[in-house]
Amino acid sequence: MSHAHDRAHAGGASGAGPGRLVWTLALVLGYAGAEVVGGLVSGSLALLADAGHMLSDAGAIGLTLFAMWFARRTPTPTRTFGFFRAEILAALANGATLVGISLVVLIEAIGRLRHPAEVEGGTMLAIASGGLLVNLAGLYLLREGRRGNLNIRGAWLHVLTDALGSVQAIVAGAVIARFGWTWVDPVASIGIALLIVVSSWTLLRESVAVLMEGTPNDLDPDAVRRALETVAGVQGIHDFHVWSISSGFVALSAHLVVPAAADTADVLRRSQACLADRFGIRHTTLQIDAGTACTQARDDATSAS
Repeated sequence: MSHAHDRAHAGGASGAGPGRLVWTLALVLGYAGAEVVGGLVSGSLALLADAGHMLSDAGAIGLTLFAMWFARRTPTPTRTFGFFRAEILAALANGATLVGISLVVLIEAIGRLRHPAEVEGGTMLAIASGGLLVNLAGLYLLREGRRGNLNIRGAWLHVLTDALGSVQAIVAGAVIARFGWTWVDPVASIGIALLIVVSSWTLLRESVAVLMEGTPNDLDPDAVRRALETVAGVQGIHDFHVWSISSGFVALSAHLVVPAAADTADVLRRSQACLADRFGIRHTTLQIDAGTACTQARDDATSAS
């Protein structure tokens, strides 16, 4: 039996460190207050919806920061993999929050369509423009960590949907200021709500996949298995499993069937090198089934099928 561990990958990508998240949090909180005031002054639901989304952004970023800190806690005898799943739980919470916000905005927007309210397009346009600049700054700060870490991607998606919501509010404000069409405001809000649902779906799906110990989307388990079968000395593979512990932290376990006379240490070394070099999998548990164990392993595999 051999175990290969590499904690360097644990916790996912670190391109967007805590410092960048803190700066993004400060920007978002500061401008969310301005949008609340602007929405109340102008009567714009789109601005208030955007402000609510920015506050959810702040909560998402705060949750991301907490999860990053919590995930780095030392493993315990009852938590032998550590606390890496905290980041996935945070990503799942962020996705669920996005969906909840979209439902609230959608209900309120439908009410506004039935009972239109006066909206000051000029004020709405000015404040939404400032919000867009803040969101673009946040997207820039978080851009490096979003590809390899579901937790950071959740925070990035919050900011992205808010940026697109600001664009919609800008367009609505310009139309209202020019033509006086106040119905554009709730229509823009409905667009924001639908956009939030679409953007959060992938995050929810991938978070659940990790919690269900699914294979990472960018990894083909059949290709991994075929690669192991090409390692010199490997005659067969059974009890093969590959799953995600957290973002960028992939684990694999398998039984390798080898001849009785095989150099098992060499087979293990080659197999681990194959997994690490070709697929980046460094947390492995490989068991050698040699000699009489080969026959038993094949019989077990046949009866299981």
